[in-house]
Amino acid sequence: MAVPREAGQRAEFLRGEIERHNHAYYVLDAPTVPDAEYDRLFRELQALEGEFPELLTADSPTQRVGGKPLDGFAPVRHAVPMLSIRTETDTGPGGAAAFDARVRKALALPESAPPVEYAAELKFDGLAINLRYQHGVLVQAATRGDGETGEDVTQNIRTIRRIPLRLNGAAPEVLEVRGEVFMSRPDFERYNEQQRRLGKPALVNPRNGAAGSIRQIDPRMAAERPLSFYAYGLGETAGWPLPATHGGVLDALIGFGLPVCEHRVVVRGAGQLIEFHDRILAMRDQLPFDIDGVVYKVNALALQQELGFVSREPRWAVAHKYPPQEALTIVEAIEVQVGRTGAITPVARLAPVFVGGVTVTNATLHNEDEVRRKDVRIGDTVIVRRAGDVIPEVVGVLAERRPILAPEFIMPKTCPVCGSAVEKPEDEAIARCTGGLYCPAQRKQALLHFASRRAMDIEGLGEKLVDQLVDGDLVRTPVDLYRLDPERLAGLERMGGKSANNLLAAIERSKAPSLARFIFALGIRNVGESTAKDLARHFGSLEALMVADETRLRQVPDVGPVVAASIAHFFAEAHNREVIDGLAKVSVRGTPSEPVATDSEIVGKTFVLTGTLPSLTRDDAKARIESRGGKVAGSVSKKTDFVVAGAEAGSKLDKARELGVIILDQAQLMELLQS
Repeated sequence: MAVPREAGQRAEFLRGEIERHNHAYYVLDAPTVPDAEYDRLFRELQALEGEFPELLTADSPTQRVGGKPLDGFAPVRHAVPMLSIRTETDTGPGGAAAFDARVRKALALPESAPPVEYAAELKFDGLAINLRYQHGVLVQAATRGDGETGEDVTQNIRTIRRIPLRLNGAAPEVLEVRGEVFMSRPDFERYNEQQRRLGKPALVNPRNGAAGSIRQIDPRMAAERPLSFYAYGLGETAGWPLPATHGGVLDALIGFGLPVCEHRVVVRGAGQLIEFHDRILAMRDQLPFDIDGVVYKVNALALQQELGFVSREPRWAVAHKYPPQEALTIVEAIEVQVGRTGAITPVARLAPVFVGGVTVTNATLHNEDEVRRKDVRIGDTVIVRRAGDVIPEVVGVLAERRPILAPEFIMPKTCPVCGSAVEKPEDEAIARCTGGLYCPAQRKQALLHFASRRAMDIEGLGEKLVDQLVDGDLVRTPVDLYRLDPERLAGLERMGGKSANNLLAAIERSKAPSLARFIFALGIRNVGESTAKDLARHFGSLEALMVADETRLRQVPDVGPVVAASIAHFFAEAHNREVIDGLAKVSVRGTPSEPVATDSEIVGKTFVLTGTLPSLTRDDAKARIESRGGKVAGSVSKKTDFVVAGAEAGSKLDKARELGVIILDQAQLMELLQS
């Protein structure tokens, strides 16, 4: 049966519209239609292709959902080998300098020659893929394999909506695109949470999730996994005049509709390579995906050709890695720690391993349910992750390396510090010691929290000194800090008269905190710094807060039933009220107060800080805004009232201008604060 011309035209229109919406949603992060409208277009195309099978094309969006299971993966011989690049073992600035020196030497450049121009980009921690487009249509996708021969994973790659099935514009006769398939951390967490709810196995980490998904025999399994892709280079090309630079190649790939990571620059010389390396390292933990370093490439393609290869590695490129954030080690024991709220946290004692830039010997296991879910046992080989300042954690177990009769973890029935009973409410994952301030472990952690910089800010009261004060029975509650005897304090190990006097002076300075700081310092369960500020704004005094019931507490913004119950329970405890009464008596200025403006132009307004201010730190500016009733957000949106911009303000300032948000400098901010 002949296909009606109108049906063919409609199918072609639908294919173009759906792919346009896919590109906007998955690549540009700017949806163009509601989900219901997208689904309607997709179903209409499916119906047309079902009625007229001749309309089904290789680039149809309906081919993304996954076909029949494969018998295996056919080998693919790469037209241009997918070679690896050299890795700099020096993770510091020397790695960039060494690469630049090698390039200049290979090009026989004298010292007087200008700096070499480089393209610098991220080194993704995923799976390398080669995409082959013929006349603009994706016809094949293959893994790297051994560099010469990979595996045909076309069906699985089609399920990734960030990858176009047809290129935009006038496409080359042949265009092979190299890039990385990866799984973002938010997508990884959401997928694992869904798997746990369904009682199914979770993925170990994003990299294994990406690699395992692409090598699924059943493409429908790959279609269920939230995979992403970034392009970073070329394989074979035909019928296309190459741009002159690597940066130009990436720009051209964007024009074809391929996703390219925004974190890339063109720089000159080793110094600017080092700056890029340092800048990306500083933001590494905030990226939504894992990287293990950055990549430098000589930008001019002509110079790349001149430099050539050595030992099957290009002389014109290098991977400059960062310290690994994951490593393998052995669990030597599983113990528990008692936190300031009584939380009993299982901790893995590890064979020392270098990860995230430091040697790690302990890693959190979070709670008993997590230990059971991950099935961590003593003697196991585990994957440990440490990113930035985040506490190291065990993220997975290599069950195949488990020793015979490896003992399971058993949560203790009594607190290992004070012997009090351990309880675990039915609706909570955390087990807790019931000892309260009677428990020295809770006492110590409560004192450290009370004295912390964002609470009472008692400089010099650190962990070792708190240990001495509690173990020596000099301090039981925060009230005792304000009654310390100078002579007994000076007699403690490594204190002396000068250190004792400095500490006493810091304690004296802490006697007039803001209400928000005081509430935060009390260590009420589920009450963080932001909630403490909301409570201070809403109630205006400690007395009003202490008598508020759960109904009144839930009237505070962002205070739900769980937080309200925690606050009410805290103030209902007699020993907590005794501590607060005692603090009021020792404070020379009485009960803390909070200078909250009620008639200010700032109350309820949202500020965003960007750049470096002349004489205010970001924390100082934030504190001043919040003390006048304003709020400080991290990103600019239509709800932003003011953007405070300093030197080297970045994309937030551009976004503010685009949205017409009022922009202030430091002087204008101070004037507004004083109004």
